[in-house]
Amino acid sequence: MTDVNKGLEIAGAPRHVAIIMDGNGRWAKGRGLPRLAGHRAGVENIRRIIEGCGEYGVEILTLWAFSTENWTRPLDEVRGLMRLLGETLDRQLDELHEKGVRLCHSGRLENLSEDLQHRVRKAVELTKNNDRLTVNLAFDYGGRADILHAVQGIIQDGVPAEQVDDALFSRYLWTAGLPDPDLIVRTSGEYRVSNFMLWQSAYAEYFFTPLYWPDFGKDELRQAILAYVQRERRFGGLA
Repeated sequence: MTDVNKGLEIAGAPRHVAIIMDGNGRWAKGRGLPRLAGHRAGVENIRRIIEGCGEYGVEILTLWAFSTENWTRPLDEVRGLMRLLGETLDRQLDELHEKGVRLCHSGRLENLSEDLQHRVRKAVELTKNNDRLTVNLAFDYGGRADILHAVQGIIQDGVPAEQVDDALFSRYLWTAGLPDPDLIVRTSGEYRVSNFMLWQSAYAEYFFTPLYWPDFGKDELRQAILAYVQRERRFGGLA
């Protein structure tokens, strides 16, 4: 994310890349390690992908780190993931801030501990005026929950039905203020959206890779972006 890397920018790169970071547990299992070791490796990989986005000309990066369904996982794993979120914010916040990264959060905060909620809000507030790269952390996020949250907000605000359109509805989503993703990447060889950004992904391009998330580096991100550049986006119309 420095001016030195400007020469690496890819013409026509997607403005907003969203990643379903999948396969940490299987990555660890294949190495005879506990699942949490895979999650730690996945967290370390985030730094490389953030750097890659800065180099290739991506403006917004959404990382799906914890879904609304992940609460059903074993308690030890859930606690470990929460601890990792807090540790990552503590360890990397200052560096990201210095590099001009703006941090956002999409999802529910109320299910997190008060301490973790405070750390997330602190990170968002500290970096709110940065403009080099936006990193949107989707934590305790689910597409259906996002849509229900928007509907509930519209009803609570008493918005007349005739005033509800795409633009207004989008303002009630957890991703309000962010453009829809242009490219969604899913690692680990799974071919499904798994309740991710159901509204926002209506015309997103998808890139699936068999690599587990810890193995998906900057070179692989570049290949995903180059594949995106070759596609023709028609948004339901004709070229």
